[in-house]
Amino acid sequence: MLRNTYYERDEMRLTDKRWINLQEYYDVEYWSKKFGVTPELLQLAVKNSGSTSADEVEQYLKNKYQFK
Repeated sequence: MLRNTYYERDEMRLTDKRWINLQEYYDVEYWSKKFGVTPELLQLAVKNSGSTSADEVEQYLKNKYQFK
């Protein structure tokens, strides 16, 4: 139960799930887990895609690395 409470609290910190904020550790953890990449690869994808939009970063990862 304690773990669920902690996870829910962290989920609530994500103010907008359409944008990736690399300055917040919980955003980096959430999006890394969601996309199945390391935090370093997520940061590189945000930089190379030129956007913090989750949709655009996801599309970049799919095109560049052939993720499903």
